[in-house]
Amino acid sequence: MSTPTAPLISLTWTDHLTGHRGHLVVDRLVRGVSSGGLRMRRGCTLEEVTGLARGMTMKEALHWTPGARYIPLGGAKGGIDCDPHDPEAFGVLTRYLRAMRPYIERFWTTGEDLGLTQDLVERAAAEAGLVSSVQAVYPLLDDERAARQRLADAFAVDVDGIGLDELAGGCGVAEAVLAALDRAGRPYAGTRVALQGLGTMGGATARFLARAGLVIVAVADVKGTLANPDGLDVEALLRGRDAFGAMDRATLGPGDVELPAGAWLSADADVLVPAAVSYCIHAGNQADIRARWVVEAANMPVVPEAEVLLAARGVTVLPDVVVNSATNAWWWWTLFGDIDADADRAFAHVRASMRALIERMLARADADGSTPRAAAHALVAERLPQIAERYGCYR
Repeated sequence: MSTPTAPLISLTWTDHLTGHRGHLVVDRLVRGVSSGGLRMRRGCTLEEVTGLARGMTMKEALHWTPGARYIPLGGAKGGIDCDPHDPEAFGVLTRYLRAMRPYIERFWTTGEDLGLTQDLVERAAAEAGLVSSVQAVYPLLDDERAARQRLADAFAVDVDGIGLDELAGGCGVAEAVLAALDRAGRPYAGTRVALQGLGTMGGATARFLARAGLVIVAVADVKGTLANPDGLDVEALLRGRDAFGAMDRATLGPGDVELPAGAWLSADADVLVPAAVSYCIHAGNQADIRARWVVEAANMPVVPEAEVLLAARGVTVLPDVVVNSATNAWWWWTLFGDIDADADRAFAHVRASMRALIERMLARADADGSTPRAAAHALVAERLPQIAERYGCYR
């Protein structure tokens, strides 16, 4: 993409009871609607939300397939500066959604992001008087009742103890890793992975990679890093995690060790998957990374200065706008009817779409002599004018 222009809407809200602040940024509208999740974390800023909203515009454009039922929306994002563990957090969330109700009703579709679960967002949305967190998209559906039932059915699908909605994004991240390994001629068996975060995205990613034969040697949460050079028992860790992705240390097996929180970064791993917080890899700690690939499952985990330094060391960063885009796309593929509430078909669709997108991005990077992120931006720059011409786009 070229130099970013100002977003269409940018606003900050202050909770009159607690003083916590929240932000909404709509980067652009397509067909009058935008898409982007809502995060809650202490220290969330308007600048952060603005970057995330711009990233959502890119994710929507990258998954455009002419002829599919799912037609891209614009990009948006919400963020609340509050610790999700704060006893006041749910009240703050509800009041934020009540304040944003006119936007959610008309042109901002939202859902879970860092610090929030979809169930929590929907409960707060109901208390705020909303029909759904994605109700702005309903007028674009051919059959609203059937579409809503299809999505509800998909959310009810359970795969080995984890909901399909939680697994779709991690399936996409894992496929990005596997596509990069295939392109490099690297076998899955024995490839070592370290992750930051075992929440919705990190947990699903770890499961899919472990089942593909990769070895998960380190996983970090808010309490620290768990590591085992022979591989952690991912399923045991998943069974013992809480709603925020924190792992129960009572589930540790023989050979598992507890290390400081930042130890995942310097783990003896081939693939590093930051799947928790933004800005966690920066110029001051990038030199600790020993991996060949950094795969951005979280939003904006690698700051630009660090990415330049990593590239100079031969470390490839696969960007978030591609890697974690299946979460958003799965929602719309299901709601619009490109896939139904079947786990096997959903995973097959996610894998095929992500595999094609990763291949296209890496081929473009090779052809241009650029980074994967620059290649992804170039692909978006080609698609956005086509989408705007066909469907109408508003800045």
